[in-house]
Amino acid sequence: MHKILMELSAIKDMLLKPNYLQKTIFTLDEAALYLGISKSAIYKKTSKKLIPFCKTAKLIYFEREKLDAWILSYRVKSLDEIQQEVGQKKKKGGNHGK
Repeated sequence: MHKILMELSAIKDMLLKPNYLQKTIFTLDEAALYLGISKSAIYKKTSKKLIPFCKTAKLIYFEREKLDAWILSYRVKSLDEIQQEVGQKKKKGGNHGK
């Protein structure tokens, strides 16, 4: 019974909070939640200018679209993609010796 009440409470909290995923501009807290990293990690990245952000006099904001692009810029190719590229390069370069 206690577990059900805890789950209901968590669902209630989610429903009462504004849906941050519909927002285009995030606060620091929302960006941390969106990216799944700590606020201190975001502060470190902003101080080193490693993550795109906007700054007013005292507040830091993040454009969701730019955060998405930033995340995708670190995409790692799958083994299949790498093997396909190698296969394509072999096909292009294989005719030079004939």
